[in-house]
Amino acid sequence: MTALLLTRRLRPAELATVDAVLSVAVGGLLGPYAALESPLHGGVRESLWVSVLVGMALGLPLAVRRRWPVTVTVVISSVATVALITGVIPNYAAAAPGLAIGLSLYTMAASTATRRSLLCAAGCLAVVSLALVLTASDLWSRTGAVVYAAVMITPAWMIGWLVRERRALAARQGEHMVLQAAAEERLRVARELHDVVAHTLSLIVVKAAVANHVAEVDPREAGAALRVIEETGRNALTDVRRVLGALREGTPYAPTPGLDELPVLAQQAAIGGVEVRLDVRREDPAVAVPESVGLAVYRIVQEAVTNVVKHATPAACRATVTVTPREVRVEVTDDGRRPVLAGGEGHGLIGMRERVTLHGGEFHAGPRSDGGYAVTASLPYRVAA
Repeated sequence: MTALLLTRRLRPAELATVDAVLSVAVGGLLGPYAALESPLHGGVRESLWVSVLVGMALGLPLAVRRRWPVTVTVVISSVATVALITGVIPNYAAAAPGLAIGLSLYTMAASTATRRSLLCAAGCLAVVSLALVLTASDLWSRTGAVVYAAVMITPAWMIGWLVRERRALAARQGEHMVLQAAAEERLRVARELHDVVAHTLSLIVVKAAVANHVAEVDPREAGAALRVIEETGRNALTDVRRVLGALREGTPYAPTPGLDELPVLAQQAAIGGVEVRLDVRREDPAVAVPESVGLAVYRIVQEAVTNVVKHATPAACRATVTVTPREVRVEVTDDGRRPVLAGGEGHGLIGMRERVTLHGGEFHAGPRSDGGYAVTASLPYRVAA
């Protein structure tokens, strides 16, 4: 319980209580100090109620220093100036009201715009310096009084200003982190939707072309193609629900396809006219691959096979996934011929590269020397203890 109170930020009611106690303590100390200090050194002997009133006037405004920081600073500086000029508090005891002035200046600098707080601090320094100069006996004392006022006031304002700048920087960093997280989430959802939609539509287009071609010659073949289209479309809707369900809490749809779903992916590719030979090798069957890595491997194989369906049909494709205790290696090769596409990498290759980069791995994609195309990736991971 004590550790929790020390680490969490105080609530407004708790801060108000602290300020109230602080104001009473400062006022209770400065009142008797003003009453005793001057007579002991041959200064002004005022009534006790005057000393108590001055002490309370210096301390009690601190109770509302967070609500009206500029007003509190002006009031305390004015009271301190009058007390110094009238001798209720002698100039050699200026450190006593300096405590109240420093607290008010710190709060004002930490909660007020820099230009406004700087002007107020300069005015406070001017009036306090004037009070000390008027009560000094010679030039040396006057010079020392000005330096003393600056040393008493400037650090309090500087500390408050540094706190304000630090808080502003933390707020900007927090806002930047929120925006970055939102951008990364949008990118993740866009990447998932691209992989799902591109893979599914490629198969649907292939089977729709078959159905359109044989509709009059072989209606039964056309019907079989339409059934494949229907099943593929249903599977796509389920995948889209999984992706979008990740944006909602408490939904049963989570983007969790992994290594175990790769055989189904190979069967779907066969529908599009691509024979996929899948080979999943595990050096240690007891090692569990993290869910994020399994999803990345699934999407990489899916996108690579989809590119074969779109650009290299008919072709034979081989997908090899090797699972080691430290990384997962993926290699997808085909022997098909692809058209030369202008414009560099498409969104599919960019998405695969981004997935691998997120896990600190390596990715390569390009034509093979003996014909066809190859996609290779390695995704390192750590085994949970």
